[in-house]
Amino acid sequence: MSSETTTEVGSYFVSNYPPFSQWKKENRHQFLDVLEKEPDRSVPMGMYLHIPFCRKRCKFCYFRVSTQQNAETIKNYVDTLDKEVRLLRDKPAIKDRVLKFVYFGGGTPSYLSAKQLLMLRERLSESVSWDNAEEVTFECEPGTLSLEKVQTLKEIGVTRVSLGVENFNDAILEENGRAHLSPEILRAYDWLQQVGFPQVNIDLIAGMVGETDENWHKCVEKALEMEPDNLTIYQMELPFNTVYSKEILEQGAASPVADWPTKRRWASEAIDRFLSAGYQLSSGNELVKSLDTDRFVYRDNLFRGSDIVAVGVSSFGHLQGVHYQNKDELNDYITTVQDGEFPVNRAMTPTSHQKLIREWILQMKEGRVAVEPFRAKFGVDPLTEFAEPLSNQQVAGYLTVEDDQVRLTRKGLLQVDSLLTEYFEEQHREVRYT
Repeated sequence: MSSETTTEVGSYFVSNYPPFSQWKKENRHQFLDVLEKEPDRSVPMGMYLHIPFCRKRCKFCYFRVSTQQNAETIKNYVDTLDKEVRLLRDKPAIKDRVLKFVYFGGGTPSYLSAKQLLMLRERLSESVSWDNAEEVTFECEPGTLSLEKVQTLKEIGVTRVSLGVENFNDAILEENGRAHLSPEILRAYDWLQQVGFPQVNIDLIAGMVGETDENWHKCVEKALEMEPDNLTIYQMELPFNTVYSKEILEQGAASPVADWPTKRRWASEAIDRFLSAGYQLSSGNELVKSLDTDRFVYRDNLFRGSDIVAVGVSSFGHLQGVHYQNKDELNDYITTVQDGEFPVNRAMTPTSHQKLIREWILQMKEGRVAVEPFRAKFGVDPLTEFAEPLSNQQVAGYLTVEDDQVRLTRKGLLQVDSLLTEYFEEQHREVRYT
């Protein structure tokens, strides 16, 4: 099997530009400098809060997570989040600005108890309000939910819940190191429906270790029965630092994950089935009941260069033209903030051209890109700027260019991340992504 089709170790999913590996410790001052400046208030602002705790570590997870932490550790962490927000709130770049969106990611934000969630909301509300935010998204692992906790999520203002289902087969969930099993999925989903949120998303992963055609089709049907507002389909990859990746690199083990053509076929079959049931494509891997009512405000803003204030260990942000990431070791993060210092670990100020590339490639992941907004924002015509990759990819059948719009074909959508490096500046095409 060729290396082009095998799922090998390395990052595939593109979520930013320039690559994270190019953000440097010595550039931290760039973030600190911009904090002190009056912002462009026409740029929307949101907040990403990272909750690093999990019941257990999935074998395909590459995030900084802490497993089986006690209540004292969680309380210390909530205290530290509160202190970090207090450090940020009076800085000129942030003071008096309204949050348009909030995203609680992880880890497992729903690892926190109902009482801890209320404490988090109460503490943060002294510095920041999301009462008028268009969207507050909260990631949940099914086995961590209870009816009381779901009611608390509603109470603290969550509007969009994302449930990490991944698969409905218990043997596959166990093999891949997931903490939950299928009965917990159905129970959690019932509670979410009972309490009611404007939007509920469920995640599925095509190509988990042990997946088969028959089981994948069952998963797709089961997801349809649940009738969520949003469906997200990821294709399993093997970034560095996962359990599976270490087994491959250290023991010379064969990749246990289905090859790329199989995963793309599974994702495509799922898309076809969801479309036939009335769902609409909102990006290369997301479907919604209605494009008119089901917006993913966090994604839309991330892809269009809005300010995202990063809060929490290893959290990524973008503020007034500066990319940055917080420290990624839990104790180091806590100590730094408690000492009254900003926990930023590395930063980078992209050039105007790099910002153009970033927004272009991220919006390509939505499957269609309107060209005129780029001309208006950057004073550059992307059809000229990116003429070569667009021509190459049109000839290869990945996209079409017509009526001032670039549209990806299904073939292009299913492997959009593999297309994006062709738009990178040359010096970034071969570097490690993370």
